[in-house]
Amino acid sequence: MKLEVYKALWGMAGTLEEQLGRIAAAGYDGIEVWPEFQIQDKAQLLNLVAHHRLKLIVAGLIPEAAQLEDKLAELASYQPVKINVQGGRDAMPFDEGCAFFQQALKVETALGVAVCHETHRGKLLFTPWGTAAYLQQFPSLKLTADYSHWVNVCERLPEDQHAALALANAQARHVHGRVGYEQGPQAPDPAAPEYARQLAWHETQWQHIWQHQQASGTDTFTFTPEYGPPFYLHTLPHTHVPVADLWQVCLWGAARARAHFGALDGAAV
Repeated sequence: MKLEVYKALWGMAGTLEEQLGRIAAAGYDGIEVWPEFQIQDKAQLLNLVAHHRLKLIVAGLIPEAAQLEDKLAELASYQPVKINVQGGRDAMPFDEGCAFFQQALKVETALGVAVCHETHRGKLLFTPWGTAAYLQQFPSLKLTADYSHWVNVCERLPEDQHAALALANAQARHVHGRVGYEQGPQAPDPAAPEYARQLAWHETQWQHIWQHQQASGTDTFTFTPEYGPPFYLHTLPHTHVPVADLWQVCLWGAARARAHFGALDGAAV
């Protein structure tokens, strides 16, 4: 199974042409983009993606089921590898959440592109146990595994949620490879020794996802080291100066993923 590492545009500076040129030069396989917030010229984006031979994952915020058809159709028009959705709201009753996912699966089937629902704070899939309930109801639902949010919401590494994690790992089709910790969704420097336990836990979950996809015959494993700018990234008080270099943190996450999953792939051969 091939690993593809994507770079989120989140937190990048410069023109779109400069951003994609820098990403391609750094050896990423593709980009992950929020068209609604980051792209003014669709044709320019698609031309630059083709020019730099990058692949594309697009993402969208879809709070209501009534918005799914139009928003997913627009995202699908970018002809992405996958669509990432931050869907619904955390306060939605379960039956309303079920209606959301039922509609999402219907639209996904019509569009013929993988729609992955992100495990994100404030959205329907904001806890392991809530996600498990939806996965039991909708076993064909695909996830974007961003477990940094679950660590933050649970205020612990959810090591007591074995059954929920087993379900989620089996259904994850994309990974946001960001290390969270008990008091926040982003360790300021995941390479720092004080976050070693959190890093190990996240990598264990990503490894389980890899193994599930490999066993199912999936050709490609997509991974975005989705570290973000301030105030996801810590800053020095009174200054707004970030405590780490975001570009370097993402490069470290990409290199770490290549080494980790490369070793797994070699072990499987």
